[in-house]
Amino acid sequence: MTESVRTTFHGFEQLPLREFAERAYLDYSMYVVLDRALPFIGDGLKPVQRRIVYAMSELGLGAAAKPKKSARTVGDVIGKYHPHGDSACYEALVLMAQPFSYRYPLIDGQGNFGSSDDPKSFAAMRYTESKMTPIAEMLLAELGHGTVDWTDNFDGTMQEPSWLPARLPHLLLNGTTGIAVGMATDVPPHNLGEVVSACVRLLEDPDASVRDLCEHVRGPDYPTTAEIITPAADLLAMYETGHGSVRARATFEKEHSNIVITALPHQVSPSKVIEQIAAQMRAKKLPWLEDIRDESDHANPVRVVLIPRSNRVDAEQLMGHLFATTDLERSYRVNLNVIGLDGRPQVKNLKMLLSEWLQFRTTTVTRRLTHRLEKVDRRLHLLEGLLVAFLNLDEVIHIIRTEDEPRGVLQARFALSDEQVDYILETRLRQLARLEEMKIRGEQAELESERDGLMSTLASPAKLKKLLKDELLADARKFGDARRSPLVVRGSAQALAETDLVPSEPVTIVISEKGWVRAAKGHDVDPAAMNYREGDSLLAFARGRSTQQVAFLDSTGRSYSTVAHSLPSARGNGEPLTGRFSPAAGASFQTVVSGEADARFVISSSHGYGFVTRFENLTSRQKAGKAMLSLSPGSTVLQPAGVRDPQTDCLVVVTSAGHLLAFPVAELPELDKGKGNKIIEIPKAKRGTEQVVAVAVVPPAGSLLVRSGARTMTLTFKDLDAYIGARASRGGLLPRGWQKVEGLTVE
Repeated sequence: MTESVRTTFHGFEQLPLREFAERAYLDYSMYVVLDRALPFIGDGLKPVQRRIVYAMSELGLGAAAKPKKSARTVGDVIGKYHPHGDSACYEALVLMAQPFSYRYPLIDGQGNFGSSDDPKSFAAMRYTESKMTPIAEMLLAELGHGTVDWTDNFDGTMQEPSWLPARLPHLLLNGTTGIAVGMATDVPPHNLGEVVSACVRLLEDPDASVRDLCEHVRGPDYPTTAEIITPAADLLAMYETGHGSVRARATFEKEHSNIVITALPHQVSPSKVIEQIAAQMRAKKLPWLEDIRDESDHANPVRVVLIPRSNRVDAEQLMGHLFATTDLERSYRVNLNVIGLDGRPQVKNLKMLLSEWLQFRTTTVTRRLTHRLEKVDRRLHLLEGLLVAFLNLDEVIHIIRTEDEPRGVLQARFALSDEQVDYILETRLRQLARLEEMKIRGEQAELESERDGLMSTLASPAKLKKLLKDELLADARKFGDARRSPLVVRGSAQALAETDLVPSEPVTIVISEKGWVRAAKGHDVDPAAMNYREGDSLLAFARGRSTQQVAFLDSTGRSYSTVAHSLPSARGNGEPLTGRFSPAAGASFQTVVSGEADARFVISSSHGYGFVTRFENLTSRQKAGKAMLSLSPGSTVLQPAGVRDPQTDCLVVVTSAGHLLAFPVAELPELDKGKGNKIIEIPKAKRGTEQVVAVAVVPPAGSLLVRSGARTMTLTFKDLDAYIGARASRGGLLPRGWQKVEGLTVE
């Protein structure tokens, strides 16, 4: 600190605001990181969790004890060790008691501790009772054996453990999440048996790689039976780098025609999933489903029944869509960022986590054995003095009765230590009288044997390693269970396209003279007989299916498209196409056509030019459409004619002067867009007055209806031979009285 910083004003230290803010925020961030948000690798607990468990042990709330009010525990925690809010402390306690939140709950709660549907619906702490579970006692079993360092609590009035001497790697067993300043942690839960197996592998082979350890730890194990579908290669990469993600998917089964969801991913609420599915149903984006029911109860915590509209609904396809669009499939972030043995936060891979924990465990066991050895040595030392007193009992009693300072006399007479003399003097006379030399020597022999064993174990790394291994395996046998979250290879879920979810139904699309559009169900609809707005009438119509695209051509030759099922119902007057698309100023919609993407149509103009194109060329996602047919001045777009087989179908074109020409469709080029080739010859002298009225494509088995006023003439495919000619020729003249053709229809 510079001299200018140290200057004071009226006894106060002066600091630049920038430096004060930096220092204050740094102190705060370090406190959040080390003392609130991140777990310690040794016991796997955050400070509040550690203090809750320790406070419960001090209250005598072991697994075999009678539970006490949770408010009692919370009061002790915040009053003695954790000076924070009671609600936050109680929430941490509740979380450790929820079997759907913790893989191995540390607290046994009685009362309402929430549900998987709403984890925060727990009762107030004055109503609930709690105690520790048996596995939580593995955190405290060696607490009084000299295994931990003790530190002052927040007000310095008592001591609390800096960590707990965990016998199992709780960090990986239950996992944890936390957000600190500038860093976060997300450790998923794991299966106890798998983690212990990996620890044993690492004890036996310290050079084992992360890949070797992943033969034991196959992946996270959440407290739910939902499937983990993350590929093994991704899980390996996650354990090698310390960060990644895990994907979990709900499980379902078929019951008759219904689909029953039996398990949800971790921390996914059934009510939320039901609401997500119901929202799609209300928006008519899930027509495959008729109803959804929640039949969850105590016997079946998750039972959501989906009722399809029919037996033909593909359950796998439907569920794949729901996996992609709802929380039935969920991704969990993994970030193995924990406070290591050096007191610093670091993202660690699986081997680093297990190696450091085994180092912590080795240190803990060494301290436990050393502490026990010290107690055994002290007891042997006291027994040695007690044996001297027993062998010289009369003399000892005489010295005590006659000497003013018997302590010094006994010490000098029998060469005893201060501790031995104090122990002899504190022993009651009746106990001395009952002492037997054989009992003392028997206890000495037992303790000496135990001391030899302790010293042998402490002096031999191999024996110490074997002890660690045996204790881990014993705890695994006692508390281990089968994996809950199965690891399954699944393909990625794909949300179905809107057209895939809509039932394929026949529809008739109608546009009016003023550009209003609507879609009527069925192909037996008579568009001319439909009701129109005043001053409006039928312009064009096309028959297709609700799942197909519908294309519209305007007077400039541009094409626009939308999905048929998105069009308004024919029950009303429809809606203006200008609300969906943005044609050029002055342009009006002329024709409509619908079909599959690979269907072929003849696109033509009234000046007698045209070409064959695939329907997909007519579709466009742009509101402004796309250029399709190049029109010469004064020409208009004709209604497209569908082509079944270009090699056999016959293209028929008729002009306003009654000239009709028929030729094979194959003679017309297939283009993506453009003006096309000449279809029929119109003499220059008549180009202002004569134009093409309509085009039609007639298959070999079909017939052509020629409409002229109220009359209709039918021409079979064979009848068209009279009008067959080369493309771009003049064609034949229709009979007198039929030369004013209004339209062509193919049957």
